[in-house]
Amino acid sequence: MKLPRSLVTSAEVTPKEKWLGYLLGPAGALLLNAVLATYLNIYYTDVLKLTKLWGGIFLVAFPMVSKVIDAVTNILMGRVIDRTRTKEGKARPWLLLSAFLVPLTGILLFTVPESNDVVKVVWIMISYNLFYSFAYTIFNMSHSLMVPLSTRDGKARGGLSVFNQITTIMMSGILVALVFPMVIMPMIGIDKTKWITLMSIISILTLPLTLLEYFFTKERVTEETASDHDEKLSFGEQLKIIFGDKYMVLMYVYFFIYTVGMCMKNMGLVYYCNYVLGTYNDGITQMLVSVIGGIPMGIGIFAVWPLAKRFGKRNVTMWGFVIYAVGSLICWLFPTDLVIVLVGQFIKNIGGLPCAYVFMALFADCLDHLEWKTGKRVDGNAMSIYNIIAVAMVGIIMGSFNWMLSGAGYIPPMEFKAVAEADYPAFAEAASMISAQGLTPQVALDTIKPVKDVYTVAFLQPESVGRMITLAFVGIEVFTGILLAVILRFINVEKTIEKEQAEIKARHENAGTEAEE
Repeated sequence: MKLPRSLVTSAEVTPKEKWLGYLLGPAGALLLNAVLATYLNIYYTDVLKLTKLWGGIFLVAFPMVSKVIDAVTNILMGRVIDRTRTKEGKARPWLLLSAFLVPLTGILLFTVPESNDVVKVVWIMISYNLFYSFAYTIFNMSHSLMVPLSTRDGKARGGLSVFNQITTIMMSGILVALVFPMVIMPMIGIDKTKWITLMSIISILTLPLTLLEYFFTKERVTEETASDHDEKLSFGEQLKIIFGDKYMVLMYVYFFIYTVGMCMKNMGLVYYCNYVLGTYNDGITQMLVSVIGGIPMGIGIFAVWPLAKRFGKRNVTMWGFVIYAVGSLICWLFPTDLVIVLVGQFIKNIGGLPCAYVFMALFADCLDHLEWKTGKRVDGNAMSIYNIIAVAMVGIIMGSFNWMLSGAGYIPPMEFKAVAEADYPAFAEAASMISAQGLTPQVALDTIKPVKDVYTVAFLQPESVGRMITLAFVGIEVFTGILLAVILRFINVEKTIEKEQAEIKARHENAGTEAEE
């Protein structure tokens, strides 16, 4: 099958490639993933009300079991990418396929049929794995390899890494952090039909944008090594190469710890803003926490790479995590004070800037170091291990969070039919029903504004729920920030990377000359 050609032909990275291939192209899939990371569990607990299903076991067990499947598919996908040989590269062809798979499976995640519990469970498990274990795995692995495979030029690679992260942090972040809590969540509440409509629109947007990423990226490193004709290595041999290098091992440990903290924070964000710092879907609290705390991510676009070039990617990231831990500690000490929490989030995100913008460039340096050391490129399997950590921890943390949430006694919101504004018998009926269950509304019923003919009532949570949510959102990252700073102290691959890259380039030039002779 002949693949559509890349519209990038230059031997050097071009501005069009940066803006269309690395900034705009990934926006659709990354936005969808960002929304799911923040709100999919809300859909399960508040809209589908699965918190107590099978005694609370389902929402604990199914994400963990699903990630076993996800881990296997990541290994397989890594092997497939390393064995792919086309004129369009080894990762980009799979990016093209994912453009069609991601929107389809994204829609299936939310179209859970109104039926008995068994049917719901089967649909949720199948749709969840079709998206995360299949479609998004294909996209994420091929997308993540674009920076390491685009060029060996350190400056250009760093620029692409920054552009790549701008999409995640700015475009997706602004929508999820600003538009969703202020406008969308109060509008859709826990109305299933509205959720399906919204998520279908977001899913469909991924198709044209992912095609844009495919057409405006180029695998220069793959083209460079294509003439070498290395023998195919077994999976075991590749693992031995990867885990035989201290820098790669440290990078995986680093990423594991970072992912634990990040996933727990993402899981706790909405619950923390709804029940600890503010009130349910108040339209303000979550927006302030995300936007004010995230302002450094915007200004950091202009500051991080110059600092990284002057002081080193490792050094800037290491000291950043010290600041990161301090900011998280401030929030943890004063979890209900909005002003202090906003200050703490601002400080924390200043510390997180280097990690957000230069990690993939540092990871790419480690891959080049591995090639210099062994003479082999093992990008696919190296990235599959990276992705296994990412996806496995999402499932493990999601299950753990739901287990803690259920164990702490979380009370999901309820919906009631609204009546004419001048008449409030429905409030009296709702109050009677709520009182009979021993629940206390978070705000007075007559202050709740209905959306069309429905209003959503949230409840005061037990203190145990508040403590648990606070630990998840601000407490865990105090510890992970300190650990990450320590680990980075030992990742000094930058010291010799320029020399090693020059030697690699010379090897390939010699191999090409010998092949011609």
